[in-house]
Amino acid sequence: MSQAHPTTGATVDPECPVSLELLGEVYRADDYDLPYILETIAPLTRAKLATYLYGKSHMHQLGLKVARACERDDLIRVAGEIGSVIHGQSHLKAAPVAAEPTAAAPTRGRAAPAPKKISLGGSAAKGRSFD
Repeated sequence: MSQAHPTTGATVDPECPVSLELLGEVYRADDYDLPYILETIAPLTRAKLATYLYGKSHMHQLGLKVARACERDDLIRVAGEIGSVIHGQSHLKAAPVAAEPTAAAPTRGRAAPAPKKISLGGSAAKGRSFD
C-alpha cells in the first residue's frame, strides 16, 4: 500500500499577516539583513508579524527580534496589553552568564563546600545513593 504525499508545498496560515514568501525571508534572514527586510513592512503589519511569531513556540525568539523593530504603541494597538509585554521583553538585556568556580580559585584558607547530592528517585529513594 502506498501513501500519498502532498505536492503543493506549504499552506498559508490564515493568521499570518504577511505572505509565505516574506515570512520565509524573515525566517531565513541573519541579524544583519533582518532590519532591512523589516523596514520594508508597514509598521502595523510588522507589529502583527511580531505578535504572530511571538505566539508560535518555535518562532518565539524571532518574534522578539521583529518586535525590536516595532514601536510600543503599534504593538499595543495590534495586541493590547500583550503587545506591551512583547515590547518589554524584546528590549530586555540578556543576563550575564555566571562564571563557573574553578578548582584553583582562592578560598581564603577555607575548604570549598562539598556539592549537594540530589536524589532523582523521589522519597522512595531515601537511603540509596546515586553517585
